[in-house]
Amino acid sequence: MTQTRILTGITTSGTPHLGNYVGAIRPAIAASLAPDVESFYFLADLHALIKVQEPERVQRSTLEIAAAWLACGLDPAKVWFYRQSEIVEIPELSWFLTCVAGKGMLNRAHAYKAAVDKNRAEGEDDDAAITAGLFMYPVLMSADILAFNANQVPVGRDQIQHIEMARDVGQRFNHLYGEHFVLPEALIEDNVATLPGLDGRKMSKSYDNTIPLFAPRETLKKLIYSIVTDSRAPGEAKDTEGSALFQIYQAFASVEETQAMRRAFAEGIGWGEAKQALFERIDSEIAPLRAKYETLMARPQDIEAILVDGARRVRAQHVSPRMKALREAVGLRDLSQTTTKASVKAESKASLPVFKQYREADGQFYFKLADGDEVLLQSRGFASPKDAGQLIAALKAGKSDVAALLAAADAVDDARRDAVAAALAAIVQAEAEAQAAKDSATS
Repeated sequence: MTQTRILTGITTSGTPHLGNYVGAIRPAIAASLAPDVESFYFLADLHALIKVQEPERVQRSTLEIAAAWLACGLDPAKVWFYRQSEIVEIPELSWFLTCVAGKGMLNRAHAYKAAVDKNRAEGEDDDAAITAGLFMYPVLMSADILAFNANQVPVGRDQIQHIEMARDVGQRFNHLYGEHFVLPEALIEDNVATLPGLDGRKMSKSYDNTIPLFAPRETLKKLIYSIVTDSRAPGEAKDTEGSALFQIYQAFASVEETQAMRRAFAEGIGWGEAKQALFERIDSEIAPLRAKYETLMARPQDIEAILVDGARRVRAQHVSPRMKALREAVGLRDLSQTTTKASVKAESKASLPVFKQYREADGQFYFKLADGDEVLLQSRGFASPKDAGQLIAALKAGKSDVAALLAAADAVDDARRDAVAAALAAIVQAEAEAQAAKDSATS
């Protein structure tokens, strides 16, 4: 069975809140239960250092987030669960990617642009108080993803840009050094990708509008009753569109419960009654998890042991072998085994044909089919990297044929059509053999 790799993490800079739960923890853990999924969970403590200079806070947040995932049903025996900072190869890979990432791309990152806009509004220099860590955040996130060749990354809509950047950087590296990285896709649940906070804005530690995931029952009720609503009285119809209260309810309720609440809004339910319904719905789901969380928090040494073991295993099986190949690819090699240009060319010719994806200055996405140094086919431009990636995946899996490949390409002369067909057949056969070997090893 072919497994899809799904990777997700939460920055260890605060206490887990309901937005983390519905937008990341819950869907990721649910996905991990599928037999065709291989899940990677990480505590993004290196990312935390970008905005937190309080060591105790980083440590406490790491403990709380680890306990939260475990309490919510994560099984470290069935998934990869680790602390980002213990994967020492991640910073090294981040540097490799830094050396191919375009500065222009990083200039367009939402977080950096927002910081620059804030400085301009306040009459400050564009880069006042902006660290290189904030600027390079997308590259480190790309390393987190590409180190494991993750297929999908659960994110909120505001994080889609970072996945696109990871694809862009991965494509550029593949174009320069050969096919090493799978290009990831963003995985979003439309109803809960971004949960509103107490004031209606996105629930975020930055806005101080969060509802802690494991707040005591009475604290949870008090916070829910403080959610901002409008002044419409009981009996007046209320809008679900733009209502923070309704959106939070929808994230926890079934389809039938959501429809019933929608009708109640139209019929003029009082805000107090609606908030009580929201409190009861959330607490019914969170209460048993809260009990597990409190037990875990009382034994931090057990959590530490789980994380250390997870990092050791994931490095041995996934990261260390990959980084060895990547070092070789970029030229960080054993000098006693220096190869000549001729031998490199011969070795390249003996290797399989490959698809190479990349992005051009026109903003469109392309791929080419190459056999060693020879380009057999050049694609037309695609508006989305996803479209190009899906076609390549279908071709490799034998689900699309050479006719589909030729239709997506610039003109291919008759003399090369046979070479293109032979190259595609070789790729399909190699993919099938690799999958068969993997299936045999896991059976």
